Amino acid sequence: MTSTRDEMDIVTAYAELDSYRATAALCRTTHKTVKRVVERRRAATDPEGERRRPRPRNTEGVQTLIAERVQATDGRITAKRLLPVAQAAGYSGSARSVRRAVAEAKGAWRRQRRVYRPWVPVPGEHLVIDGGTERGLHLFCAVLPWSRYRFVRLAMDERRETTLRRLTECFEEVGGVRAVVLADRMACLRAGTVANVVVPHPDYVRLAAHYGFRPDFCAARDPASKGVVEALVGYAQTDLMLPAGGWESLAAANDAARVWCAEVNGRVHSEIVAIPAERLATERGVRRPLPTLRAPLRQGEARKVDKLSTIRFGAARYAVPHALAGATVSVWAHEGAILIQHEGREVARHRTVAPGEVARDDAHYGGRPARRPARAAAGPRGAPP
Repeated sequence: MTSTRDEMDIVTAYAELDSYRATAALCRTTHKTVKRVVERRRAATDPEGERRRPRPRNTEGVQTLIAERVQATDGRITAKRLLPVAQAAGYSGSARSVRRAVAEAKGAWRRQRRVYRPWVPVPGEHLVIDGGTERGLHLFCAVLPWSRYRFVRLAMDERRETTLRRLTECFEEVGGVRAVVLADRMACLRAGTVANVVVPHPDYVRLAAHYGFRPDFCAARDPASKGVVEALVGYAQTDLMLPAGGWESLAAANDAARVWCAEVNGRVHSEIVAIPAERLATERGVRRPLPTLRAPLRQGEARKVDKLSTIRFGAARYAVPHALAGATVSVWAHEGAILIQHEGREVARHRTVAPGEVARDDAHYGGRPARRPARAAAGPRGAPP
């Protein structure tokens, strides 16, 4: 219990220091005791109970900056990382004040942020796909959200024809087609983006029309809309690829992926407390049947041959046989060379050249070397030849 003299010393010190903790350190007591004494004295001298107007905080100048950073990072940024940013903006207070301001900004952000609700999958409705890279190999991962059946295959690239071929293989393994194929914004599957809406590539649209599903894409910068398949990508990287350390060939890698998928699909899934392989048998009852024939998958990019018997690829020109002028060919890069096909047959192969250059083969123009144009000798006009 404090004496009257101690209380007077506390009140006098607080009037000079204007801080509970500084006064407590000077008077060798606690800040709670200082606060109690000061408030009691203030209530005694101010019977109407008017409170002192709070002082402005030293973080007021950077509160807008803190709120913007918290919103931009979806509330994940820490006060430790925001302190240097605030100091660069002119803040000169303590780190403790920044922590308090960041905590308040995060609380306000959580109260007004987007509201999430759980996704309730329907049997036979969705197939979610995504890709990843590990140890020089590219993963194609697919998940059936209702049964949690997982499909993983490996490839040497993420070209469009490779991805579509893996998707076709997935349809055949699960025994049917789902109504919607939800994909991440994979560059090989989209032709462009208009008003933040993905336009699927024509080859992808043709495959969707052949199998009878609707192509859909996740929202941009929204991990919550594709977490079910991103978890599979990380699981395959850490549980399949890293322990293996590599394989002798791509075929051996895919054989290991099939064994791994059979293992994980045969165990009880913690989310659904069921075995995905058994749930797949139930889901097959509401699937869409596979078409009789596989969809023809075109390799490479389509290009039209101009009147000079060349096509443009990568800002350079590559020659093809002159008989193909006006025709449409497929072209793609493979192991440092440019391959050109027409109706499934290779018609030209060139080494890669720099943008603006021309790769030409005289055999494409009848086997005769290009003849330089003949020019008359320079001389005075009207002079005899």
